[in-house]
Amino acid sequence: MTSVQSAQIEYVAGGMRGSRIAAGIMRLLDWNLTPEGLVGWIEAALDMGVTTFDHADIYGGYRVEEEFGKALALKPALREHMQIVTKCGIHLVNPRRPQNRKHYYETTRAHIVWSAENSLRMLNTDYLDLLLIHRPDPLMDADEVAAAFDQLKGKVRHFGVSNFTPSQFDLLQSRLDFPLTTNQIEFSPLNVAPALDGTLDQMQRLRRLPQSWSPVGGRRFFTLETEQSRRVMDVLTRIAANHGGAGVDQVALAFVLAHPARPVAVIGTGKLDRVQAAVEAESLTLDRQEWFEIWEASLGHEVP
Repeated sequence: MTSVQSAQIEYVAGGMRGSRIAAGIMRLLDWNLTPEGLVGWIEAALDMGVTTFDHADIYGGYRVEEEFGKALALKPALREHMQIVTKCGIHLVNPRRPQNRKHYYETTRAHIVWSAENSLRMLNTDYLDLLLIHRPDPLMDADEVAAAFDQLKGKVRHFGVSNFTPSQFDLLQSRLDFPLTTNQIEFSPLNVAPALDGTLDQMQRLRRLPQSWSPVGGRRFFTLETEQSRRVMDVLTRIAANHGGAGVDQVALAFVLAHPARPVAVIGTGKLDRVQAAVEAESLTLDRQEWFEIWEASLGHEVP
């Protein structure tokens, strides 16, 4: 495989380094890789410059972190070449959590600390590069979260949130004496809400780099099930053709990466050719008119 070096970026908040394309590991169990096979997959991703690996404790029914940890146990030297992101705060009804009677959120100090320490054990590592609160908890006590983060310093190098509104982000930040590193949000040609509701404005104002999960819309535009997906697919296809036959996914990623808040794109594929295509999308530059064509296709109307 041809090595394509992904640009390394630096998070202004706290100095965390990572790749502009992050590997989302949520569907690892569907990739049907042995631990040895996963080692090879990780090495190939690293060779392409994809150094950030995105997890959550709940992924794969609480099994994905453990499977990734088995690969790291086989080749511990890989750890120093990557950044591991994981999330906590969601409870699922699952045989691995027999105490859970229902799906709910918890951001107490005790749960955050326990979850982070459990992730460390599952991942076979002695530190996490970034820990995120996975979803806004309506019962979140910001002082409790802050106390948990303080207790985890040393085991966790950076902290952030996921799917938070600007006001929720501000509330938690007000209790901390260090900056939250990021807000991981859904931003894609099929979901431009973060560019309208102040989320990306806040990230740009604070000079924090957001992370975009599902940056190609979960490939929903390929289903053509909605009028929006049909509009977006038509525009992406035409723009791709104008860029020498670039992939539709690559144009979608270029749309996300072009935002001045400088999002990190978290892709969820286990196919290495698609990982490489995502890395190559970093070099695909849309002109402003092309970007607005995608924007208008998503909204369904021209700008005023």
